[in-house]
Amino acid sequence: MTGEQLPPRETEHYETVEADTVRCLICPRTCEIPAGERGVCGVRENRDGRLYLTTYGRAVSTSIDPIEKKPLFHVAPGADVLSVATKGCNLRCDFCQNYRIAIEYEGVTEHERPPEELAGRIEAGDADGMAYTYTEPTIFMEYALDTMRASPDDALQVFVSNGYMRPETVDTLAPHLDAINIDIKGDREFYRKHTGIPDPEPIFETVERFAERDVHLEVTNLVIPGENDDEASLRDRMEWIADAVGTETPVHVSRFHPDYKLTDVPPTPIETIERATEIAGEAGLEYVYSGNVPGHESESTYCPDCGRLLIEREGFAVRGIDLEDGACPNCSREIPIHGTPRGPSSGRRRVL
Repeated sequence: MTGEQLPPRETEHYETVEADTVRCLICPRTCEIPAGERGVCGVRENRDGRLYLTTYGRAVSTSIDPIEKKPLFHVAPGADVLSVATKGCNLRCDFCQNYRIAIEYEGVTEHERPPEELAGRIEAGDADGMAYTYTEPTIFMEYALDTMRASPDDALQVFVSNGYMRPETVDTLAPHLDAINIDIKGDREFYRKHTGIPDPEPIFETVERFAERDVHLEVTNLVIPGENDDEASLRDRMEWIADAVGTETPVHVSRFHPDYKLTDVPPTPIETIERATEIAGEAGLEYVYSGNVPGHESESTYCPDCGRLLIEREGFAVRGIDLEDGACPNCSREIPIHGTPRGPSSGRRRVL
């Protein structure tokens, strides 16, 4: 089904500024939106002095993916999740790999997918939970929250986010989330140059705030040649993660591929990714993974104490799990895994 059949939903997360102008309170942009206009994200619209989510129940993607694709390596390894996205984003990354639905989405087909229908997929056993991903889920938070509330209590609920949200948004989401992967892209200059925001400090605050609220946290860093790959910058980011949220925080160091407006930059050399994972280890981080490097040994989980291979991965597939009551069977080191491992990936992969 296509077309606007579900009505937009009014959000509680705004305030009236003057006359018919409202201020959105979802992300740090706090857009002031006149009547008939939308915020930077393109999906939150002022209609007669009330702020509505125009993409409520209107998904551009509902695919079943391995949870490892998010990437979340320490959440129910081998699980499948129903990946939900709507159009729009509150950043403007010039290297965005999903820009056709996040930024330049004119003509993108939307499908009517009410929260109850998505939750029904979990009840039917098609997947083990929900992932709100591919575009920034913060901007369709009401849709995500209603889907979470409609889902079975034991369904996994995960966000894949740029982290650019207000503290109050974190507090609203945290009680409903099992896990979140947040992308820390670079230093302040990198954010100003490449993402369209003047100050990334709210992102670092979001990382800390989720970590304090019993939500499993993993961090991704896309490494772009000549932009955020110098060793000093990498070391600063990795040391901050270790100090601010702990050495057991899983970190994914991902390889860049040219896309959108950054097509003149070459793919990240494998040697750079390997060096970045070494720097992360030198910073004290115990679970560091390479991303977009299928078949590399650093896709797998090893015991930080004895080095035993515990979770073997190849790309997004889990090939084997060797844990005993959540611990290394060789030295009994407890391994931080949220949720029950599902074993090698089930093979349930299809797109609606």
